[in-house]
Amino acid sequence: MNKQWEKNWLETRKRVGWIDIKDADFETYQRIGFKCGLEVHQQLATKQKLFCRCPAGIYTDFERYDAEIIRHMRPTLSELGEYDGTALMEFKTKKNIIYRIKNETACTYEFDDTPPFPLNREALAYGMEIALLLKLNIVGELHITRKQYLDGSIPTGFQRTTILGIEGEFPISNRKIRVIQFSVEEDSCREVSDHRHTRVYYTDRLGMPLIETVTYPDMLTPDEAAEACQYIRFVARSSGKVRTGIGAGREDVNVSVTGGTRVEIKGVAHISWIPKLTHNEAFRQWSLLEIKKELASRKIDKNKWRIASKELPTDQLNSLPVIKEATDNNWHIIAVNLPDFKNILSFFTQPGLTFADEISDRLKVIPCLEKPNMLHSEQIEETIDEPTWEQIATALKAGNNDAQVIFWTPEEDLKTALETIEERCKLAFEGVPNETRKSLPDGTTLFERVLPGADRMYPDTDSKPISITPEMIEDAKQKLPVQVHERIEQLANWKVPVDAYTYILRNNLIPDIEKISSKHNINPKVISLIFAHNLKNLQGDQPLPFKPDTVSDLIGFIKSENLEFDIIYSMLPVLYDNPKILFSSLPTLVGYQKNRPEEILKDIPLLHQMYQKFKHKSRNQPYSESNWIMGRLRHSALGNIPLKELQQKVMAEINNNSPQEADNA
Repeated sequence: MNKQWEKNWLETRKRVGWIDIKDADFETYQRIGFKCGLEVHQQLATKQKLFCRCPAGIYTDFERYDAEIIRHMRPTLSELGEYDGTALMEFKTKKNIIYRIKNETACTYEFDDTPPFPLNREALAYGMEIALLLKLNIVGELHITRKQYLDGSIPTGFQRTTILGIEGEFPISNRKIRVIQFSVEEDSCREVSDHRHTRVYYTDRLGMPLIETVTYPDMLTPDEAAEACQYIRFVARSSGKVRTGIGAGREDVNVSVTGGTRVEIKGVAHISWIPKLTHNEAFRQWSLLEIKKELASRKIDKNKWRIASKELPTDQLNSLPVIKEATDNNWHIIAVNLPDFKNILSFFTQPGLTFADEISDRLKVIPCLEKPNMLHSEQIEETIDEPTWEQIATALKAGNNDAQVIFWTPEEDLKTALETIEERCKLAFEGVPNETRKSLPDGTTLFERVLPGADRMYPDTDSKPISITPEMIEDAKQKLPVQVHERIEQLANWKVPVDAYTYILRNNLIPDIEKISSKHNINPKVISLIFAHNLKNLQGDQPLPFKPDTVSDLIGFIKSENLEFDIIYSMLPVLYDNPKILFSSLPTLVGYQKNRPEEILKDIPLLHQMYQKFKHKSRNQPYSESNWIMGRLRHSALGNIPLKELQQKVMAEINNNSPQEADNA
C-alpha cells in the first residue's frame, strides 16, 4: 500500500467535504448547490410498434436470431457546417455495430430501408391519458422530429419522437415538481455486449412505443429525486397502459452543483439506486471543481499545456501480468508525462476512485482499451516500485511536480489514446465536463460519452403533423384513473403501513384491493397486506405467478369450505409455488384437520399448568407463556378458529389463573 498517495486521497476527500449519504442532510446539499432533474422512460403496452406494424413486447433469447447486420456510424456536417461533439467521439471509437435480428420482431423500417408508417394511434391515446394525469398541457399539433443517437443503439442514427404535452406538475411529500415536457418516442435496441471495437445489439425492443417524462431540476436532495421518480412511475402504472418488468422502465438522472454543469446519468435500472448515484455524482463534480481550483493555484498556462510520451521497452515491465498480456499481443507500452499534475491523479472523486479513473474510463470508451488499461505514478495499490517510476520520469524528462501514466495499446489505437489522455487532463482546467455517465449498482458512475448538443433534434420530413382535437382530449379524460395522490390518501385512511405503499402503487393494486374487499366484506387493510407483505416476501424480484383475481378466488374457496380466514397465510406459499394447483388440495397440503373450536379451547388450562413445570426446567429458554401455548395449539387451530381469538383466550387463562410466584416474578 502506497501510504503517500493514500494520504493524499484521504486529505482531498476531506477537502471536498465528502460525507456518506447516511450522514447527509438538507444543509449538506444546499452547501454544494445540489440540483436534479429526471427523464423517466416507460414502455407503452401497445400491440404494435410506434412507426411500423411489427408486434411489440415480444422478447427472445440473445442466442436466437435469424440474421445479423453490421454498420459503422460516421459523423456528417450539420446545416451550419458543424460536427456534433458526440458524433465525433463515437467516430473515434471505430466501432463495428452488430444487430441481431429476429424476423418476428423487426422489419425494413427499423433499418431505414422503408419510410415510417403513420404514428401508432393506440400509443398516442395511451400517452395522452398519462400526460393528462401529470397535469400537462396537450399540444394542438404533433410534430415528429428526429433525435440523434450515434452510439449505435438505433440503426438509423436517430430516434423518431414527438412532444405530446408541456408544462405539467405533480406533488411530492413537501412540494410540487414541474414537468418540462412529455414525449412519445421509439425505444432503442438492447445491448448484448460491448468489447473493444465491437458492440452487439438485439433488435426486439427497437421501435416499441415509449413515453418520456422530463422534469425541471426541481429536486434539491437525492431522496426527493427518488420520490419524484417513484411518483412518475406510479402515475404511469395507475393508467394500466404501460409494460412492467425488467427493462420496461428506465430512468436518466441529471445532476449539477454550484459552479458545475449538467451531467446525465444514463440507464438507471432501479429507482432505489437514485439517492446514492446522485449523492456521489454531486460530490464527484464538487471534487472536479476543487481540482480546477488547485490547478489554477499552480499558475499553469492551460493553452500551452501538453503531454509528452515515450514508448517503453517491452522487457522493462514484462513481469506485471497486465503488461505481459499486452506484450504477448505485440502492443505498444507507452509512458506519458502530465506536467504539473502531481497529487492530481490521486485526488478523490468518488468512493474508492480518483481522478486517474476519469482518464481510465475514457480510455475504455474512446480508443476502446479494456480495463485494466493503465497504471500511474500515484496508485494507492503499488504495482511498480519507486525506482522504476524514477527511471520512467527521467526518460520523459519530467519535473518534480509532474505525474506519469503508463498505458498499453495496439498500433491502430495509439493516436486516439494519447489524444484522449491529453483531452481529459485539459478538461480538468475547466472543472466539470459535459458528459453522459453510466450508472453502476454500487452508486458510482463511469464515463459513457460526451453529452449531446441542444441541436440534436430536427424535423422528420417523412412524417406529417397530426392535429390533436378537443374530442381526442375529452375522450382521454373520460378514461383517467384516480390520481396517485388520492390513492396515497386512500391507503392512509385504510391505515395501511407506509412500507406497503410502494409495492401496492407500483403494481397498481388498489382497484383489485377494492374489488376483493367489497366482494368478500374484508377490511381493505388486510387485503393490502396480503399483497404488500405476504406475497411480496414470497416473490422477491420475480413477477407474481398469478393474477390478483386468484387471491379473490382463494378467499372465496376458504369461505365456501367454512374455514377460518387465517388459513390463507399458510395456503399462500403453497399456491405461489404451485400456481395451477386445485384449491381443494390446499387444506391437506397445509396440514388442516377439522376440529371444533371448543375442543381446541379446552386444552388451554392443561397447557397452562404444563408451562409452570416447563419454565422451571428450561430457565434459559426465551419462551413467553402465550407463545408457548399458541405454538402447541396452532396446528389444530389452523382453519378452525381465528388465531387472534385463540390468543385472547390464552391470555385470559394466563391472567386469571397465574400462580402467585409468576406474578411476583
